[in-house]
Amino acid sequence: MTPRLLEKYRNEIVPQMAEKLGYKNKLQVPKITKIVVSMGVGEGAADPKILESIFENLNAIAGQKGVVTKAKKAISNFKIRKGSKVGCIVTLRRAQMYEFLDRLVNVAIPRIKDFRGLPDSFDGSGNCNIGLREQLIFPEIEYDKVTKVTGMNIAIVTNAKNDDLARTLLEFFGVPFRKK
Repeated sequence: MTPRLLEKYRNEIVPQMAEKLGYKNKLQVPKITKIVVSMGVGEGAADPKILESIFENLNAIAGQKGVVTKAKKAISNFKIRKGSKVGCIVTLRRAQMYEFLDRLVNVAIPRIKDFRGLPDSFDGSGNCNIGLREQLIFPEIEYDKVTKVTGMNIAIVTNAKNDDLARTLLEFFGVPFRKK
């Protein structure tokens, strides 16, 4: 079964963007290549139960099993040793990527309190980074089972040549950015 956003991309977004940008070939239209969701927890080194809980939350949100990340070097101010577990990450591609983006845009983001739009956080290469303060906005998370409320970073990687093309692409997908 093809995800709803993938069908929308193929049938609506590609023709509209090609017309708007004056592309003659539909393959010139930028596309989303992957979405990386990561959650970092410094306290995970001291309490493995917190890291395990966050790992399960990330797996539920992404719909795919993630990977536990380890510290590359020791940082004494944060009481982190080299090799200690400090977070988790999952990379989504193809159908699961579109399913996650659909849930993010249509279900999770509208549940944010006092939401006025996502800030422009592009990296100059056409990739968008979204920071969320809590994982509770996703309906997959059971509020009673959460041991620690943590934020997450969502990196939407596109093959757009610049930030303006990437912003246009994500706006066609329905990502709500702040008005300039």
